[in-house]
Amino acid sequence: MKEILQNLANLQYIDSKIDELKRMRGDLPEEILDIETDVSRLDAHLSRTKAELKELTLEKKNLELEIEDSIGLVQKYEDQQMTVRNNREYDALTKEIEAQKQKIENAKSRLEEIAMLQDEYAAKKDELESEHGKVKSLLDDKKANLETLVASTKSEEEALLEKRKIAEEQLEQRYLRSYNRLRNGLNNSLAVVAMDKGAALGMALPPQTQVEVRRMNKIIVDENSGRIVVDASLFEEAAKNFDNMK
Repeated sequence: MKEILQNLANLQYIDSKIDELKRMRGDLPEEILDIETDVSRLDAHLSRTKAELKELTLEKKNLELEIEDSIGLVQKYEDQQMTVRNNREYDALTKEIEAQKQKIENAKSRLEEIAMLQDEYAAKKDELESEHGKVKSLLDDKKANLETLVASTKSEEEALLEKRKIAEEQLEQRYLRSYNRLRNGLNNSLAVVAMDKGAALGMALPPQTQVEVRRMNKIIVDENSGRIVVDASLFEEAAKNFDNMK
């Protein structure tokens, strides 16, 4: 059993070094994810704004064509009024002329609205593009920083992962599964902790538990933290084993 406990301590010792390496990267990975979300949001908003501007431009062209057509029809109906033979035909043409003039008036009114909306959306587009540029620049900087950190620690991390693989092979699968499950369910990823002055992570252990930990003849799980508690000497040995792993 002592060998199993030692192998658990070895694995935790290596994992703690890997965790320390990842902590050097700080909150950069999470910050990058948040900024990427902001960039996606701005992309979507900018796309909608550009689409609105495109629709307004299209509507403006259609209205200008309608006005042109209506002006032509007004001129046509006014010319026809000069040749009508009775009041009924004249009145019918007058109604058509009034309808086209009303159409022209409505179109011009809408064109005024479109002009104001275009100014509003154009200003919004410029603002979004400016913000997008700043956020994208920040994202690029953060990614560059992370890449630099990863590159600077890449060889060290690869060496640690190789040693972790060796430590895994030395531990029985059932214990390895339990260790990984326990580690993944904890905030600080410490599945195995050393007993220090009769305490585990600052929490005093019952006298009988302290005795059992020192005997190293079975796995002791702390009732308070749910972690495996081992004698501190096993972590001292783990440090020596780590240096000798190749």
